[in-house]
Amino acid sequence: MLDKAIKFFITLTFAIVGGAALHQVSPFLISYINLEFFKIETGIFELTLASLVSILAGATLGGLGGWFISPFLIGKLGKFTAFVEKQLSKMPINDVIAGAVGLAIGLIIANLLGNAFARIPVVGDYIPVIFSIVLGYLGVKITIKKRKELTGSFSFIPHVLKDILRSREADKVVKETKPEEKPPEPPPEPPAEKPKVNLVKLQEHKNKNYKLLDTNVIIDGRIADICKTGFLEGTLLIPVFVLEELQYIADSSDTLRRVRGRRGLDVLQKIREDESNMEVEIMNVDFEEIQGVDSKLVRLAQKLGGKIITNDFNLNKVAQLRGVEVLNINELSNSVKPVVIPGETMRVQVVKDGKEPGQGVAYLDDGTMIVIENGHRYLSRTISVEVTSALQTAAGRMIFAKPR
Repeated sequence: MLDKAIKFFITLTFAIVGGAALHQVSPFLISYINLEFFKIETGIFELTLASLVSILAGATLGGLGGWFISPFLIGKLGKFTAFVEKQLSKMPINDVIAGAVGLAIGLIIANLLGNAFARIPVVGDYIPVIFSIVLGYLGVKITIKKRKELTGSFSFIPHVLKDILRSREADKVVKETKPEEKPPEPPPEPPAEKPKVNLVKLQEHKNKNYKLLDTNVIIDGRIADICKTGFLEGTLLIPVFVLEELQYIADSSDTLRRVRGRRGLDVLQKIREDESNMEVEIMNVDFEEIQGVDSKLVRLAQKLGGKIITNDFNLNKVAQLRGVEVLNINELSNSVKPVVIPGETMRVQVVKDGKEPGQGVAYLDDGTMIVIENGHRYLSRTISVEVTSALQTAAGRMIFAKPR
C-alpha cells in the first residue's frame, strides 16, 4: 500500500514538472507553428489553446515518465531508508536525541547568518545553503561529542522544577487550611533552619552512635560482609537523599550506571534482611539549601555526631577537614591483608606482562599485584618467587619479587 502511494506521488510530481516545463516553452512552439487557431483564449485561467495543450501534453509525458521510473526510485529510497535505520540502530537513543537537537540549533544559526549574507550579489543566494550544510553538520557532531558535558550543565533544571512543585504544593495546602478569619500573627521567632531539613530532634539521636553510609560504599557491596562480622557497632543510617541518588542511578539510561544502582539497592536489601547485630535506620531528612549528596552527608554527620563509612577518597578528605570522623573500608581492607617480608617465598601464576621490558605481573587472592623481575619468560606459568620489597600506598599494596 505504501509503495502504491509513493508511486502515485512520484507520478504526480513528474506530471506537474512536465506540464510546467512544456508551458514555459509553449511561446517558442507557437512561433514555429503560426496558426491563429492556437491563439484562441480558452477562458481557463486566461490560458490560450496552445498553452493548455502544452500543459496537458507535458503533464501526460511527465506522468508516463514518472510512472515508469517510479519503481527504480522506490527501490533506491527503500535501500536508503534501510541504511539510515541500520545506522540509527547502532547509535544510543541519547546520541540520536543530541544529534537532532544539534542539527536544529545549527540550522537556526545558519538561517540567521544566511539572511545577513543573502544580499551579496551573485553568491548571496548560495551562501545560506552552504551555511545550512556546514553548521548543521557541526551542530550534530559537537552535541554528540559533548553530550555528557551539556547534560551536566543543565542538571540543575530537575532541582529547580522540584522546588517549584514543592512550593506550589505548599501554597495549595496553605490555601486549603486557611481559616475564614485570619488570626493575629504570633510574635516573631528567632531565625531557625529551614523546616524542610526536618531535624527530628537530632540532638536526641547522638547517643545512637550512627554510622552513615554514602552511595559509593553501598554500591561497592563489601559493607554487607563487614556488617556480618560484627566489627561495627551502633546504628547504620541511610539518609533519604542517598536512597534517592541510588534510585536515580538505577533508573539511568546508561547500562553500566543502571547495573551499579541496582546492585546498591540489592546490597541495602541484603543488609536489612541479614540477621546481624547492626540496626539499620532510614532517616527522612534533607538539606534543600545544600547541593550535592556528599555535602549533605557531611552536614548530617555533624548534626548527629556520627561517622561516615565510605571508600571515596575525596569525601574522606573533605569530611576530615570539616571535623567528621570517617571509616574508610579501603584502609580497612589494606590493614587486614597479610604482611609479606623481603626474602619470603610464594607460588603465583604470571598472568601478563609488566610496564617495563621483561617484567611479569601476578596477583594474590586478595587482589594484591606482584611485579616479577624477568617474569616475562614465565607467562601463563605458576612459579615460585622471592619477595624483594613491598610498597604500601593509600590506593593499595604492591609487591616486588624475583623468580627463584
